[in-house]
Amino acid sequence: MKPILMPMWLLLAGLLLISCQKEFLDKKPDKGLLIPTTLDDFNALMDNLTIFNSSPALQEISADDFYATDAVVAGFTSVIQENSYLWAGDLYQNESCTDWNLPYQQVFYANIILDGLEELKGGEASTTGWNTTKGSALFHRAFAFYNLVQLFSRTYDKNTANSDLGIPLRLTADVNGKSGRASVQEVYDQLTGDLLKAEKLLPEQTRFKSRPSKAAANALLARVYLNMENYELADKYAAAALALNHSLLDYNTISVTATNPFPSSPAADNPEVIFYDKLIPYAFTSSARATVADELYQLYADKDLRKSIFFAGPAPFYFKGRYTGFRLQLFGGLAVDELYLIRAESLARMGSFAAAMKELNTLLVTRWAKGTYQPLSAGSSEEALRVVLTERRKELTFRGLRWGDLKRLNKDPRFAKTIVRTVAGQEYTLSPGDKRYVLPIPAEEIVASGIAQNER
Repeated sequence: MKPILMPMWLLLAGLLLISCQKEFLDKKPDKGLLIPTTLDDFNALMDNLTIFNSSPALQEISADDFYATDAVVAGFTSVIQENSYLWAGDLYQNESCTDWNLPYQQVFYANIILDGLEELKGGEASTTGWNTTKGSALFHRAFAFYNLVQLFSRTYDKNTANSDLGIPLRLTADVNGKSGRASVQEVYDQLTGDLLKAEKLLPEQTRFKSRPSKAAANALLARVYLNMENYELADKYAAAALALNHSLLDYNTISVTATNPFPSSPAADNPEVIFYDKLIPYAFTSSARATVADELYQLYADKDLRKSIFFAGPAPFYFKGRYTGFRLQLFGGLAVDELYLIRAESLARMGSFAAAMKELNTLLVTRWAKGTYQPLSAGSSEEALRVVLTERRKELTFRGLRWGDLKRLNKDPRFAKTIVRTVAGQEYTLSPGDKRYVLPIPAEEIVASGIAQNER
């Protein structure tokens, strides 16, 4: 499989012009290639936030938290956004799919670094710096693989994962090599393996939250294992990440009227952010015209500060509570609040419902007006689970996670949901288990590699 990427020399030269602060690329006169060769080179490559700190966003348009009027749908700036909102069969209509291309660029660069690290000689190899660089590249590759499998494959199911089609696994920087689609199980085995190695190599914390840390590797492992329904390991790694950072923002200290209520990441510090990442800034997701589904807005009580901090405008409301700190960029990274919710859900599913509610209450007391929060309780694991899942949707809204939650929860009749939209008088329906929950692979990729297409 050959990812839809620019030639290597163009990509690396482009990165040099965009973000590198030193001449770190050597020109190879025989082939005209520009390649990084030192630890400083590799780290400069990964410090390009435009490439490495961005994640897919079409799933946000497709999920059930946004609402768009007929006029807004008619004014979409690209067909891929309109088609994502309406779950069209021909999603791209010959448009390029950044949600496919960008993660594979991340994989490509990570592989350049991993290949280059093995060629280092002398004192740089196996030092703390070498370990951190390798751990960072493994983390980035794993994050990219996870984002890709979430969009372009069925949700993880232990009964079918060995036969379900996953994504192509590119594990070297050789752009001439081809590979078919691995199984979903093979993809998860690869990315969890990368993360487990990264966790041992990375420092506990980093100076900049745009760089991976041990806490970030544990947090991503917790997210991955929750998606795999391995609740014991999800709880284990969420707890490990929280042992390194359990700081929660007291929303009473945040302006409810501010246009951008949260600190601008990664320049300013939001103590809850463990790893900074933003979703691809489609015009739809960054526009105040793309409003919040009323069903979601009505979930928030009046004394719940998230109601004013997250949302603004006359009804219908738009979302402003972005952990990026910028109204035009949705947060797609890893944060402490998600870890409390992962622990709460995992504990509830394992039968420890009192412990689950304790984790949830630790989070929620920081979200309500001071002195008004009444701790939640549950009399059973199922009751606790229902409460936790509702709070998960409310807390982690517009972070790129809802689509994956819908996919995994739709397997359980208790939580399955049919999404209905009406546009220009026509009703559009997405039922649980619908094939359109799996995005099609771009046509140019199918032509280039011959891999199997997803059914729609």
